[in-house]
Amino acid sequence: MSEKHRDAAIRVLMMPRDTNYHGTIFGGVILSHIDQAGAVAAIRAGCKQVVTVAMDKVEFHQPVQVGELVSFYTEVVKTGNTSLTIQVCVESTQRDGGKTLPVTSAQITFVNVDTDGKKIPVPKRF
Repeated sequence: MSEKHRDAAIRVLMMPRDTNYHGTIFGGVILSHIDQAGAVAAIRAGCKQVVTVAMDKVEFHQPVQVGELVSFYTEVVKTGNTSLTIQVCVESTQRDGGKTLPVTSAQITFVNVDTDGKKIPVPKRF
């Protein structure tokens, strides 16, 4: 993801309730935030309601610690008639405001739906 297209969809301070027995943040917590960040990007792209249909391979490069600020950067990489694919890159900033390190990334495909859950066209903003 280029710096030019980076958009911080969400930032989350990691809390003790999100830890596993190793004392690091559960991968599932990060996955949940990835999905939320992607949905934020889809809404910013003009969709009113989306559902997740696919998430590609997610590989964690390092653990996230309690107290770290985790940023979820998004970019729309593809639009179809009723779907969008969003790239989400995750970075964690150490508690002392020190280094920011890459955690993981994923591409998520969302489908734009109406209030009945039926597919509807993605607004043509691109």
